[in-house]
Formats: sequence, structure tokens, C-alpha cells
Amino acid sequence: MKTVEFSRHALIQMSERGANQHEVIETIRTGEKVPAKKGRRGYRKNFQYNADWAGRFFLTKQVLAIVVEECDRLVVITVYTFYF
Repeated sequence: MKTVEFSRHALIQMSERGANQHEVIETIRTGEKVPAKKGRRGYRKNFQYNADWAGRFFLTKQVLAIVVEECDRLVVITVYTFYF
């Protein structure tokens, strides 16, 4: 399995959007593959959340990682989170 690396942009977005590296790696390893623009690949996974985010309570957090696949590694270029 290829190693997973994080761009600086991805790390900043993860911090701002409430995701961590463990969740993103799990999303890539076990989540659903989804198409992304410019030849990139997306990976999506729902996590049980049961907590507050931005002053509201949510049961589920969805992590969407956008990845560039290189021959020896996967580079996470950005991460989105959705709460519901």
C-alpha cells in the first residue's frame, strides 16, 4: 500500500474543518472512491460524531479527502468535512 502524505494546504484545511490525520488515512484506506476534478481522486467516509460543531449538535461527520496519486505515494491536497 502506498504511503499517505499531506500537503501544507491539506493540514491547514483539516485544522479549520475539524478533521485529523487518522480520520483522513482511514477514509483513504476504507472509504468510498469518488471522482474529482483534474485527474485527482476523492475518498469519502462517514464517521459517528455525536458532538457539537460550530454550536450545533451532529450525529455524523463525513470526511472527503482529495488526493493526487503518484507512483509511490498518495498526496492529500485538501480535505472537506460535512456534518449532519
